Amino acid sequence: MHALLARPTAVFGGVVLVIVALLAILAPWVAPYDPLATSFTTVRKAPSAAHWFGTDEVGRDLLSRTIWGARASLSAGVIAVTIAVGVGVPIGMLAGYVGGRVDAVIGRLTDAMLAIPFLILAIALAEDWVEAARAVGNPPARILLRHILPNILPNILPPVMVQATLAVAAAIIAEASLSCLGLGQQPPAPSWGSMLNTAQRFLTQAPWMAIFPGPAIFLTVLAFNLFGDGLRDALDPKR
Repeated sequence: MHALLARPTAVFGGVVLVIVALLAILAPWVAPYDPLATSFTTVRKAPSAAHWFGTDEVGRDLLSRTIWGARASLSAGVIAVTIAVGVGVPIGMLAGYVGGRVDAVIGRLTDAMLAIPFLILAIALAEDWVEAARAVGNPPARILLRHILPNILPNILPPVMVQATLAVAAAIIAEASLSCLGLGQQPPAPSWGSMLNTAQRFLTQAPWMAIFPGPAIFLTVLAFNLFGDGLRDALDPKR
C-alpha cells in the first residue's frame, strides 16, 4: 500500500475512480434531474445555473445523464473483466490438473486469444503441485481447491489485479465506441457513448452535448490506466 501511495499518478487515478464509482452508485440521489425526463421548453439549452451541463435535443439534463452514464460504462468494464477472470482462472486450474493434450490445447487457445495472459503462468506453476497431490491419493476436487488454487493464487493475484484494472479501461472504450456507433446501449438509456452519438448531429447548434461525455470517458479511462500502472509498479518485486 505504501508503495502505491508513493506514486502520485496512481493516487490521482485512484481518487478519480473512487469519485466516478461513487457517482455511479449514488446516481439516484446525486443527479439533480431524472435522466429520462424530457422538456420541450428547455431543448438544447446552454449550460446555466439550472442545468450545469446544459440540455440535449429533447430537453434532458446532461449533468444527470452524464452521472447515470457512469453506471453503464463502469458496469460494462467490470462485468467483462469479472467474466474473464471467473472463466480464466478455473480453466487454468483445469489445465494444470489434467495436463497433457488438454494443457496444450488450452495453452494454444490462450496464446491465440491473448485475452487472459496470466493463464500461462497458472498452468506452468500448477503441474508440480498436482503430481505431488496425486501421489498421496487426493481426489480431483481436493487437488483443485486445496492444492492448486492456494498455491497459484499468490503468484497470479498481482498480475490478475493489474490486468483487470487495465482491461476495465479497454472495456469502457469498447462500450463507448459501440454506443457511439449505435450498437451499444440504446437511447433513451443514458450512456456516454450514446450521448456522443446523439451529440454529433448537433455539434454546431449545441456543442456542449459532446463536451461533457467525451472528457468523462477520457478521464475515467486515464484514471484506470494510471492506477493500473501504479499498481503494477507497486506489486513488482524487482522494484
